[in-house]
Amino acid sequence: SGYAPFRFDITDVANVGGPNVLVVHVDATEHEGWFYEGAGIYRHVWLVKTHPVHVPQWGTYVTCEVAGGAADVRVVTEVANQTDALTACRVVSTIVDAAGRTVARADLDAVRVPPWTDVDREQRLRIASPALWSPDAPNRYTLVTTLEVGGATVDRYETPFGVRTIRFDAAQGFFLNGRRVEIKGTCNHQDHAGVGAALPDRLHAFRVERLKQMGVNAYRTSHNPPAPELLDACDRLGMMVLDETRLFSSGDEGVSQLERMLRRDRNRACVIAWSIANEEPSQGTALGLRVAESMKRVVRRLDPTRPVTAAMDQAWGTGFTPVLDVVGFNYRAPQTDAFHQTHPAMPIWGTEQGSTVSTRGIYANDAERGYVSAYDVNAPWWASTAEAWYEHFAVRPWLAGGFIWTGFDYRGEPTPYAWPCISSHFGALDTCGNAKDNFYYYQAQWIDRPVLHLFPHWNWAGKEGQAIGVWCHTNLDRVELLLNGRSLGTRDVPRYGHAAWKVPYAPGTLEARGFRGGAQVLADRRQTTGPAARVVLEADRHEIAADGEDVVVVTARVVDAEGRTVPTAADGLEFRTSGPGRLLGVGNGDPSSHESDRGPRRRAFNGLAAAIVGAARTPGAMRVEATAPGLATGAVEVACRGAPARPSA
Repeated sequence: SGYAPFRFDITDVANVGGPNVLVVHVDATEHEGWFYEGAGIYRHVWLVKTHPVHVPQWGTYVTCEVAGGAADVRVVTEVANQTDALTACRVVSTIVDAAGRTVARADLDAVRVPPWTDVDREQRLRIASPALWSPDAPNRYTLVTTLEVGGATVDRYETPFGVRTIRFDAAQGFFLNGRRVEIKGTCNHQDHAGVGAALPDRLHAFRVERLKQMGVNAYRTSHNPPAPELLDACDRLGMMVLDETRLFSSGDEGVSQLERMLRRDRNRACVIAWSIANEEPSQGTALGLRVAESMKRVVRRLDPTRPVTAAMDQAWGTGFTPVLDVVGFNYRAPQTDAFHQTHPAMPIWGTEQGSTVSTRGIYANDAERGYVSAYDVNAPWWASTAEAWYEHFAVRPWLAGGFIWTGFDYRGEPTPYAWPCISSHFGALDTCGNAKDNFYYYQAQWIDRPVLHLFPHWNWAGKEGQAIGVWCHTNLDRVELLLNGRSLGTRDVPRYGHAAWKVPYAPGTLEARGFRGGAQVLADRRQTTGPAARVVLEADRHEIAADGEDVVVVTARVVDAEGRTVPTAADGLEFRTSGPGRLLGVGNGDPSSHESDRGPRRRAFNGLAAAIVGAARTPGAMRVEATAPGLATGAVEVACRGAPARPSA
């Protein structure tokens, strides 16, 4: 598998003290993903050296029970002895908080490990008044495990974890730390503009940050074990995770992949459930039931603390349904009512909902170019609009929430079109992470602060006098629309809907004013712009680490003389870097673009493009520029601070 972690012990064949060549060969003759995943290595490859007595890979398991204002922590440590002699060692487990303070410690003396054997040893610790982990407060602790042999430390192993409680209730949904929390999730493939499936670590964090800005609190790893660096970002930034294995199989390979995912990820605070299947043909059969039972036994053996779920798109109530702790619905939201009536004791969530299709900045379907309008009106036969599925779930407290398909666009599945359209249209964000209009629908529903988003753009030369559909996504009560200062009327906003008008086009300023309780709270404007005049570059961060791994996402905007983004601009841009940095790739979110992601050239798509720029190992000022014929050059500087670099080849 290109996704499931694996390891090989090369001790016997290593040329100790001399040169070694390590080769990882990729055979991509068989496809594995549910999308266009490319071919290559898209996980880090590490060379690990240990003492013969050590904690093996994924050799700790931490669980917590919270009661009476304290956390009782159970630690199981695996100790490996790869020598010919019986060895006695001391196991020291220390828990430190985010500030590095020791909050608990336990010692275990004289652990006797037979030769060429692994043994498990259990310790109990207590954290008084623990800081709980949640998406709003992602507090974490670190278990530091040291092994001592003959008074000398021979291994040190760190395990980040969090203290939190989870519970699914068939009548009231999902509870985190004793409080009901609605799952506001997205499904995502591992794919991003400019780099494909080989995401640098920082891009995982960038994507989680963008989702949190939308109000997302949960991430489904569709449909494979995620990169550990993605889980690092979810742990650190506060994003709950539905961790999904790739193979629905109780055969040797399927069980092996499941076991590896469980052992690797079971200490993660962010992981709240294990998914064993997605839309499997056998989901409603006796065969599916037997396979699911075997897979669940594996989960219960390695981690009894989290529920088992599966993403089903049919056959609810039959097949492997009874095995599941939480039943997953892919689409068919109305069918949840009948299932809940016949199975009132089974928790339910939407493992895949929406599949609304839209293209950023496009406001009319265009089959010839492979574009779908960004109004929330387009969905394939199996799917629904954002408003339709979300209202169904939001008003039923027994539904724990759901995951939309998808957070980001990705290569492949260009529904409703085919080649030469090459990317999906399902995302609330495009492949670069730029927001589509539905991003703001979910933001209005999923965050507490006021939101008002007016669309479409107001550059419709040649359509003067023609009616243009104008929408507002907002969580305010009423919206007034004005064109060039003249009111076009006020609309009440349905709780899970939008405000809409038909407006004869005239150039100028379109303005929406949002009200709550009779008072104006927000305003949003769309103005007819002038012609493209220059390029503006915006970096997602202005300081990165000079470690050879960090990256910065640079967004290019084509603007007019007054600095307004030209929403129809398609200028050809060329990116270049100077200083300690290199261009990794480019993109623009155009689902029909056949331009190379390897850069340095990319056309703007509806005014936007992006460059992914990687850091060198030398500190200094990195400069990124973008040029286009007839436009003033855009530039941005990013400071590359000195940072230790990991050994690498």
